Amino acid sequence: MSFWEVTLFLLEGFKVTCLLFILTLLFALPLGLLICAGTMTKFKPVRYVMKVFVWIIRGVPLMLQLFIVFYVPGMLFNIHLPDLLVTVLGFKFTISARFLSALIAFVINYACYFSEIYRGGIESISVGQREAGQVLGMTKMQIFFKVILKQVIKRIIPPMSNEIITLVKDTALARVISVVEILKLAEQLASRALLWPLFYTGVFYLLFVGVLTLLFNYFEKRLSYFKA
Repeated sequence: MSFWEVTLFLLEGFKVTCLLFILTLLFALPLGLLICAGTMTKFKPVRYVMKVFVWIIRGVPLMLQLFIVFYVPGMLFNIHLPDLLVTVLGFKFTISARFLSALIAFVINYACYFSEIYRGGIESISVGQREAGQVLGMTKMQIFFKVILKQVIKRIIPPMSNEIITLVKDTALARVISVVEILKLAEQLASRALLWPLFYTGVFYLLFVGVLTLLFNYFEKRLSYFKA
């Protein structure tokens, strides 16, 4: 195969990688906020349950979680996930049961990590700032959106960017349940004694991470007015 043919072949897998990345963020970011609310609630039973749940998810390897989501429902409850047809950014994708299992595992895993980042950002804002807003006659909603929220976003961008960049690379783990992403296709070529595409996949990941890094740097600069 020529360089161009290999590139086009790997691009098919890269589409799956990008789709898994986009959908994971789309669902994990709001779910993480809900989990964060659960871990910070004053209702102790919910708080303890959510804290234990986060502890388990963060303590168990993501690869094992992929196996659990894909195999356990069928083994114990005879539940099998269906294939779905979706359209994202004008591209049509058939989401297989394997891809859907990977998506569920990724969303749950990263939502738990995001929840801890949210919690750290919220708890880092001093009570004095809320009290100052109340003294100025601001409502709770005004205090949250005009005083708290932007500072929280500013503080969580660095750890959030690290997790999101890690997600780009973690998508390669989906191949363990035979999701045909870019590294899975590269392994197929390697089985035909064509090894260089396996290393060539690194270029795709580097470009993806490079774009994300520039994007996060832009957001950090836009929020730089919080600096002393």
